[in-house]
Amino acid sequence: MPAILLVPPATEPWAVADAKSFLRVEHDDDDALIVALIASARGQVEALTRRGLITQTWRLVLDRWPPDGRIAPRLAPLRAVTAARIRDAAGNTVAIDTGRFVVDAAANTIAAPPWSLPMPGGDVAGIELDVTVGFGDSASDVPDVLRHAVRTLVAHWYDNRGLAAIGQTVAMLPGSVNAMIASYRVLSL
Repeated sequence: MPAILLVPPATEPWAVADAKSFLRVEHDDDDALIVALIASARGQVEALTRRGLITQTWRLVLDRWPPDGRIAPRLAPLRAVTAARIRDAAGNTVAIDTGRFVVDAAANTIAAPPWSLPMPGGDVAGIELDVTVGFGDSASDVPDVLRHAVRTLVAHWYDNRGLAAIGQTVAMLPGSVNAMIASYRVLSL
């Protein structure tokens, strides 16, 4: 099921000042670079764990409702279904009451009785669900180990920028970051 980012996080897990302190950077010349590294590291950790660190909104696109009425997106942690719609046979969108859906945060699924949901008018991409995911609205809501993984990745990229020697694996994720995020990965087949 494809997912499209609608509303990105409003903040990052680390402020520039905090990242500069961790990096021991005392000048402002690299502030723009550090901002970009924080956003990139957050994105990398989110992609590897399939978890939104800071609250964000995504659109899930489905062809049909699952027979058991349980939708298991590859995004976590689920917080809410904010909008739902189907496309009718003419291609018009028809809103569905979001009260029909129950977010099971523990199982990271969205549940609704399939008999209560209208069928889309086409065979492809006829269902759209807008969902909110993330640990919370601020950096303090993100688990410390994931925040540290972002910080460690920023430090790794900052210290190794421009390094392209033969045999070096700067582009690879440091083993410490892999270990930090391992228990938070959302696995799928």
